[in-house]
Amino acid sequence: MAAAPCPKTCTATVAGIPVTATAILQPANRRRARPAASAAADGGSGGRDTPASAVTTAPADAPRLAFLLRDLPVQVLARMRSDRVLRRAAPPRQPGTNGRPPRHGGEFAFGDPATWGESDAATSTDTRLYGTACARAWNRLHPRLTHRSAWIDAAKVLPVIEGTVIRLEVDHLPSGATPKPVWLWWSGVDPTTADVDRLWQTFLRRFDIEHTFRLFKQTLGWTAPKVRTPQAADRWTWLILAAYTQLRLARPLAADLRRPWERPAPPERLTPARVRRGFRHLHANSACPAGAPKPTRPGPGRPPGRPNRHPTRRHDVHIVTSSATRKTTSSKKKSTNPRPRRTG
Repeated sequence: MAAAPCPKTCTATVAGIPVTATAILQPANRRRARPAASAAADGGSGGRDTPASAVTTAPADAPRLAFLLRDLPVQVLARMRSDRVLRRAAPPRQPGTNGRPPRHGGEFAFGDPATWGESDAATSTDTRLYGTACARAWNRLHPRLTHRSAWIDAAKVLPVIEGTVIRLEVDHLPSGATPKPVWLWWSGVDPTTADVDRLWQTFLRRFDIEHTFRLFKQTLGWTAPKVRTPQAADRWTWLILAAYTQLRLARPLAADLRRPWERPAPPERLTPARVRRGFRHLHANSACPAGAPKPTRPGPGRPPGRPNRHPTRRHDVHIVTSSATRKTTSSKKKSTNPRPRRTG
């Protein structure tokens, strides 16, 4: 069963930064409340919104995520393991058949091509990095759920979460490694050939997005400050975006200060991390719109011996401190290893 909706004042922590539930739900609410008068801006789509896409990798439970987000205009696209087995839709009930109707159809094993059958959509696209990319899609496949893991407390009758399975094959990889088929699961159904192309290209774009977040965290220090309020987290995020924009704009002006093991790159293909190495030389030669700072002395600060009368607000993290709930420590088994234990 899905968890109860979080109130708008609830605060969660995403990548070390607190985010309110209002900030998460606002984009979805904007999509719902957008008037039909904006149809002209949609290129004649009649005010129809394109659902947002949530792209995840193999360890994520994509059907579970799609089930929890079923009330929002969000579609889940995730990579699945190559040894998964899904089920087809239940066949229509024949007249005169007794017993309970089946809830699942035949098996669709990723590792057994004999169970695939004819695909519902197929595309072939020539790419610059991967050669010819061939994608095949099978409609309305679902996993057979059991009362385990995330579904252990679910209702007696588990839902049937249908989706589309896409198998992507490419000729070669940029690294020269042997390419393997990629299996994707999409929470939507009845895909067209345009949807299939858009979905596998969206999944490949995930790598660019992940490297961008890696730059924000490791190079620009997005998660370094210990902010106390969601408003401060929003302001710091906008500062990070402004710094990232400056690095992008300074790409044709910065020198390539590469490491000895890095390959040379033309100015138009420098990464923001490599532009940042030479950004300090641009800052000294660029014009400053602000006036020169006036020399001054630091403020006196709090007088010695006076306590801080505005303490930091503390949040309850529900740490159990009662001695009655502590686990009893069992007696340690004596080791039979003749070697001495390390104490340093």
